[in-house]
Amino acid sequence: MNQQANNIANGILKAVGIITGIVLLLYFFYLIGSVLAYLAIAAVLALLGRPIKRFLQKRLKFPETLAVIATMFIFIGLLAGLIALFIPLISEQSKSLSLLDIDQLKSDLDVLYFEVMDYFGTTKADVDELIKETEIEKSVVEGLDLNFIPDFLNSFFNILSEFSIGLFSVLFISFFFLKDSNLMQNGILIFIPKERELNLVTSIEKINSLLSRYFIGILLQLSILFVIYTITLLIVGVENAIVIAFLCALFNIIPYVGPLVGGAVMIILTMTSHLGMDFSSVILPKATYVLIGIVIGQLIDNFFSQPFIFSTSVKSHPLEIFLVIIIAGLLFGVVGMVVAVPGYTAIKVILKEFLNDNKFVKKFTKNV
Repeated sequence: MNQQANNIANGILKAVGIITGIVLLLYFFYLIGSVLAYLAIAAVLALLGRPIKRFLQKRLKFPETLAVIATMFIFIGLLAGLIALFIPLISEQSKSLSLLDIDQLKSDLDVLYFEVMDYFGTTKADVDELIKETEIEKSVVEGLDLNFIPDFLNSFFNILSEFSIGLFSVLFISFFFLKDSNLMQNGILIFIPKERELNLVTSIEKINSLLSRYFIGILLQLSILFVIYTITLLIVGVENAIVIAFLCALFNIIPYVGPLVGGAVMIILTMTSHLGMDFSSVILPKATYVLIGIVIGQLIDNFFSQPFIFSTSVKSHPLEIFLVIIIAGLLFGVVGMVVAVPGYTAIKVILKEFLNDNKFVKKFTKNV
């Protein structure tokens, strides 16, 4: 009897120790979250850069180090090109901010406000009553205050500083991931029993293959949306159409929520770019045309791009992916939604390699 009690007590202590260890490990991962993010982004860049590196080595006969350096310069050049693409828009907005006339801004917003009310057949009294019922004491225009600008600039420079540090870290790590493709693998092997090393190596190879196809599919998805959005904005006559289309297409990296945000941004920028024109004959039709373009882009994305990406790259059903993204979003927010599919794919591959004897795992991972 005493022996049984001792066994139960030892089992409880062991379980508590394991749970405590897991909690401490998760807390440690939380503390070094930024480092893990750098590693993840660097791993993605390495996956995308590996075909370029192989091309330079095999076709152009570059030495390995030179091929890696050339690949990194290509990435840096692409980043610089993207930044240069946004410079005209940022410059224009900065100029507008420096010359901002608050009285004129209030007047323009009031004009747009009354035009919208007139178009929809409502009155200021109706809106005031609605505002009173919802306990909103002041309108956004009346509460407009420029005291936020210094705080905004401080936040902007802090973000810029953190971005610079993060960019350097990601490029530095990516260089070594590209130069030594087995660097991460060898680091993980330290924690794996020797008899399981082959399973890990096979898992990493499969994950690399699947995620390479997945990220190429994402690039194709964003490119299709970018083309559709650009054509739509050019037809409507919106300034900086290419920059706005690229930004709104980029929002689609965030599943489900991103397209809504990107669509709202496109419509708002379309309306504000024609501020001062007649609402019913100019602003509303142009906003409607943009909305039609967004709908067409999303229909193509939902019924062509996404099923193609999920079925041919990560080999998972779209409904399965939908549930995974929703759960990851509830647990970890926007970041969870972005990394849900790559993380889920990696978990499926690892389960298949290490627990393939389990019936549930065998059925769960039969398509991987």
